[in-house]
Amino acid sequence: MPARAATAGVPAPAPGSSVGDEPTLKEIQAFTQAFEMVKQAYVEPVSNRALMQSAIRGMIAGLDPHSEFLDRSELQDLSDDTSGTYSGLGIEVAQANHKLLIVAPLDGGPAKRAGIVAGDRILAIDGSPVQPDAIDASVKKLRGPIGTKITLTILHPDGGKPVQIALVRQRITVASVTTRMLEPGYAYLRISEFQDDTADELTRALERMQKQHGPLRGAVLDLRSNPGGLLTSAVGVADDFLDSGLIVSTRGRLPQSDLKFYATPGDLLHGAPMVVLVDNGTASAAEIVTGALKDHHRALILGRRTFGKGSVQTVLPMGNGDAIKLTTARYYTPDGTSIQVAGITPDIVLGDVTVAADGNPSPVDDEHESDLPNHLAGTHAATGDADAGELAVKDYPLSEALHVLKGLALARSPASPASAASAH
Repeated sequence: MPARAATAGVPAPAPGSSVGDEPTLKEIQAFTQAFEMVKQAYVEPVSNRALMQSAIRGMIAGLDPHSEFLDRSELQDLSDDTSGTYSGLGIEVAQANHKLLIVAPLDGGPAKRAGIVAGDRILAIDGSPVQPDAIDASVKKLRGPIGTKITLTILHPDGGKPVQIALVRQRITVASVTTRMLEPGYAYLRISEFQDDTADELTRALERMQKQHGPLRGAVLDLRSNPGGLLTSAVGVADDFLDSGLIVSTRGRLPQSDLKFYATPGDLLHGAPMVVLVDNGTASAAEIVTGALKDHHRALILGRRTFGKGSVQTVLPMGNGDAIKLTTARYYTPDGTSIQVAGITPDIVLGDVTVAADGNPSPVDDEHESDLPNHLAGTHAATGDADAGELAVKDYPLSEALHVLKGLALARSPASPASAASAH
């Protein structure tokens, strides 16, 4: 269902409309002089276009990690990203403190299959160190033709020794929405990133699930390692679970940057409880959804503190086929909170915990009715604990989310009459 915005998108500022100090004549002369020095004295010839692009890149790179100059090919890459199909490794990267960091590995990509995780730092690409003053050049090396090989030197967040990971670039087709039933009545909704049609995909998936399985008692929305994507898509997803109220607001220097997005009537889960799973790779648009559902008390948030990218980027065409992706606003959750840097702290914080599958029974799990000699056969296989244990081993946070969700569903359900049968 579409959400309504208070105003239209952010246009490029008109020439001469900038606010602040104008460049002095001496500064313009210094730039022109440096330009001419490079043209005349650099060891190899450099074209005017290459020099001007480098100058613009340097100017933009000094602003923040998310603003950047985009030439024609990079602009096409950005368009491919939002469509969900491109050639590469399946990773979202960011520049932080002159380091190249993994924000999140994308589902189904070579990077995630190879064990790359959110928070990893790329130290070198094909043996060439990532230069702090040339991060953009390193980012461009990550993409390439399908089938070509690349080796990343990775430092994991635990601070151990760097490891080399060999990868093969492939056509990345990201299915932004995947769903399944965890147990009868309880749905699992996974959003890997926010693309053009993510909200519509989620709507169709939920309608299919409820047509096939009946009304849901609850749902887990998994936004772990979701690097974000389109603001409008995030608004649409949040609107799927809200009947009314503010979803997100944005504020910038230009009046056109001040936007408010509101939910429209219609909750696809009809009020059934929700748990949202997040981690340190939950960023940007994924944090918009998390913040909206948390502030409206529509869902319980479980996991680890989110990434903390609370800024909005707008692509501003330059008229020659190039563009600037510029940070134009900060976004705020319905309660008016900016999550920039701070991120969102879950209602229930989980550490980075796993459950070992050693097969050894615990002291409280060493005797059941089935262990007694000549026990009466049951009419149903006792699979519940086994299934729960398997889920805990495979995905402990998801297992915990399901437990919490069942508790919320039980609290929401009307009390059932007590059974007349005795139990001893």
